[in-house]
Amino acid sequence: MTFVKRSLSLKGHRTSLALEPEFWQVLDEITEQEQRSLAGLIDLIDSQRSPDQPLSSAARVHVIRYLLQRKTGQ
Repeated sequence: MTFVKRSLSLKGHRTSLALEPEFWQVLDEITEQEQRSLAGLIDLIDSQRSPDQPLSSAARVHVIRYLLQRKTGQ
């Protein structure tokens, strides 16, 4: 399995996130559609996740929810 690691600032701290390329592709689509930066989107995802949920998992769930909403037209 291939992961792509991207670095970004989150709440003033540098961090990195490793996801499969397909997830990055959809996250990039979301940033374009919502006209926000990748760091802004990841910050939103981070603020909505539970403390015990890894950020990478929360990002994947965000992508799945986005695709499901797009599919159902909600």
